[in-house]
Amino acid sequence: MSESVLNKVRQLAEPQVNELGLELVDVEYVKEGAHWYLRIYIDKEGGVDIDDCAAVSHRMSDILDKENPIPQAYMLEVSSPGIERPLRKREDYEKYKGELVSIYSIEPYQGFSCFTGNLIGLIDESVVLEYEGQEIAIPFDLIERAHLAFEF
Repeated sequence: MSESVLNKVRQLAEPQVNELGLELVDVEYVKEGAHWYLRIYIDKEGGVDIDDCAAVSHRMSDILDKENPIPQAYMLEVSSPGIERPLRKREDYEKYKGELVSIYSIEPYQGFSCFTGNLIGLIDESVVLEYEGQEIAIPFDLIERAHLAFEF
């Protein structure tokens, strides 16, 4: 699915999610087996529950049926982002200061494509981590994806 369709779904979902006192974390559209899934990830302080997911699902079902941004059949799922919550927005890098995160770069940066360390924050246009005993500043524009990391 094109990024423009995902952006359209985000634009439709964000006001609905916010109106319910929740945060839109991410939207993805993936094929698993023979089925397509539109997944909307939501969160709030203290975590989301089944009622939060059901409320967003009900609202989004009606809106997606009306707007029809995705022409083919799919299954809608609304859930928590889970323990390894993705970091998408600049604000996420401030909100999760001090947390263990994994960052994957678009291309190798200082010889590496994956960095896992404690998040110091967003400084200027770089995400700063404590990585292998030193601070490293990864340019925000080089980040392909990032998420909270969990050590078992």
